[in-house]
Amino acid sequence: MGSLIVVHPTFDAVWPFAADHLGMLWLKQGSLRFVRLQHGDDRPLHEVVLDLATVERLIALNVRVTSETVRRMPMLREAAILREYGADEDPELRAVLAAHGIRTYAQRSEGFWGQSVAEFALALTLCALRRIPQTYVEMMRSHEVWNYDPPGGRGMPGQRGHQYGDDSRFTNGTVAGKRVRIVGAGNIGSRYASFVKMLGADVAAWDPYASEPSFHRSGARRVFYLDGLTRDADIFAPMLPLTEGTRGLITRDHIYSLPRGCLIVLATRAAICDMAAIRERVLNDEVALAADVFDVEPLPLDDPLLGRHNVVHTPHNAGRTRHANEQWAQALADQFLPTSL
Repeated sequence: MGSLIVVHPTFDAVWPFAADHLGMLWLKQGSLRFVRLQHGDDRPLHEVVLDLATVERLIALNVRVTSETVRRMPMLREAAILREYGADEDPELRAVLAAHGIRTYAQRSEGFWGQSVAEFALALTLCALRRIPQTYVEMMRSHEVWNYDPPGGRGMPGQRGHQYGDDSRFTNGTVAGKRVRIVGAGNIGSRYASFVKMLGADVAAWDPYASEPSFHRSGARRVFYLDGLTRDADIFAPMLPLTEGTRGLITRDHIYSLPRGCLIVLATRAAICDMAAIRERVLNDEVALAADVFDVEPLPLDDPLLGRHNVVHTPHNAGRTRHANEQWAQALADQFLPTSL
């Protein structure tokens, strides 16, 4: 049999394209058996696949693998046995795998969706600067958005003019020339920084845990004090994972030190910020918000953030692209030893 991939539907519910991409990667390397269980089938692997004697490489995705399963695979030398999220690790299984000298691999906890989230954050930024979602909706309701004349037909300096659809109360127009301030220079923040830098922004970032090359690759100027990042931001983008160390890291004082009209971009986790303060400033028309993540999810349909002129909102779906699924599969497959056909 050589290689075996076995998948439970609970895995497909989270990563619907990853298992098939794993199969494609391994099929290029030689013989492969690919088994997908039915919904509700919680049998251990050795009851699903009876002939396991020739299995040398195994990927089990949310499928039960027991010590008895391993005993039935005398040729097994490598395995990635991923459990359903929240499932307890089996110490007996770990001991048996170690006793048989089987190399085991665990998937990294993050990184697969970095490109997807960073690109989505850029899209949120551009949509907010140009009010694209708002005018999309307005265009279906009225012809008023086609009115290119200034108010009253009289041109006035600093007022709306011909084909001008931006909101001058908030950061608007091009990314070029904007002061973009990013919290985080990791997998997502560094990518976003490189995007806006390429578009001509002045980019600075704070991240005490990121290595120096992270800043060089992103083109962001390194700032060593978080307090110094907020005071001159045209666009403020906190882009950290949510951990005990980052929860509430962006405080009320930080939010209120942002200049009036600043655009806040939220694409990773809302809880790294004082969302109450963000809500206050957004609802008072002091700052604009472009967000894929929120303090309450899903947002109630009567939430005051929904449909506002200074808010662009999406339902926490920045990361789960097909590309992210394929990156997940590639990252797992890359850990296995090279094979020769």
